[in-house]
Amino acid sequence: MNIQKKQVEQALNSVKVKGDEKSLIENGLVTNIVVFGDEVNIDVTIHNPTLHAKKQVEVDILKAIHKEVHPKAKITTRITVEAKQEEAVNLIRGAEIEGVKNIIAVASGKGGVGKSTVTANLAIALQQKGYKVGVVDADIYGPSQHIMFDVEKSRPQASNVNGKPVMLPVESYGVKLLSIGFFAPGSQAVVWRGPMATKALNQLIKDSYWGEIDYLLIDLPPGTGDIHLSLVQAVPVTGAVIVSTPQTIALADAKKGVGMFQLDTIQVPVLGLVENMAYFTPEELPENKYYIFGKDGTKNLADDLNLPLLAEIPLVQGVREAADIGRPVALQEDTDSAKAFVKLADNLIDQVTSRNEKLDPTEAVKITNMDGCSS
Repeated sequence: MNIQKKQVEQALNSVKVKGDEKSLIENGLVTNIVVFGDEVNIDVTIHNPTLHAKKQVEVDILKAIHKEVHPKAKITTRITVEAKQEEAVNLIRGAEIEGVKNIIAVASGKGGVGKSTVTANLAIALQQKGYKVGVVDADIYGPSQHIMFDVEKSRPQASNVNGKPVMLPVESYGVKLLSIGFFAPGSQAVVWRGPMATKALNQLIKDSYWGEIDYLLIDLPPGTGDIHLSLVQAVPVTGAVIVSTPQTIALADAKKGVGMFQLDTIQVPVLGLVENMAYFTPEELPENKYYIFGKDGTKNLADDLNLPLLAEIPLVQGVREAADIGRPVALQEDTDSAKAFVKLADNLIDQVTSRNEKLDPTEAVKITNMDGCSS
């Protein structure tokens, strides 16, 4: 079998990206075709950042070549996603999400402080108090909520609400969840530029049907960047919670996280700080506390910034083990760890109630460039 490049081009002339009127060839999206006997290597660039669009293009290419060129052709496709120029600067300007009362951003200045674990257990604690809770795993490059909620193999279902196609969040332990982890295999790295990650976040939040939700928790990536700016522009965030460990290097980054939400161009109320891994108590010495990462570091930072310390979460092996098996420790109501998350939920509820009584609703930020320097 000796496949010709021209045959491949003709086959690809019937393949379109969803939403495009012209084919891959007509739009100039096929950047390279290399043929070695029965092996065909194809490079394609598309502008639609959604994973299902990318997958559909791959499938359509395989079908077209197998049908029109040869059924046993060995095909390798490499699809690169690039945002259109206008998408790089014009992000979706947000409005309230119907049915969602409070949107809480959970952030951290640096990685490794347990922000996602805190988010998952806070969601469970709120749900157990009778609130309707949703979680968006906005950590585009390192999603973990689908693992912590034991729904790795689940997939959001498509539906139609009021004539609009929507995604239905996956539900686990009474919490509604959407994560990029549902769409990317565990071994697949998500390598996206800022605008593509932004569009994926907007789809998770805005192209979904949440129903009635009291608290929608947004698990943000560590640091301060495109996703954070995109979130505050996409939706009116009620408030932010900053998670840190007590060590000095983590506190320095946590302070930057607080500062980002307090920028004049953003102005999202910071509801308080959470000190994770505050101390270690061995099971055999329940009265002892060992301050492995330092003592009262987050408490002191909260005092300096005139912000409440919402909770001190102990460093306990069971918290990690529970997260790894997809059953958050907050479900174990009689444990000290679960009680710490209940306290966090209580204090968060108090802060949100006070914030909503004293302040006007947050408006979605109108950022006109990726630096967030103008509004």
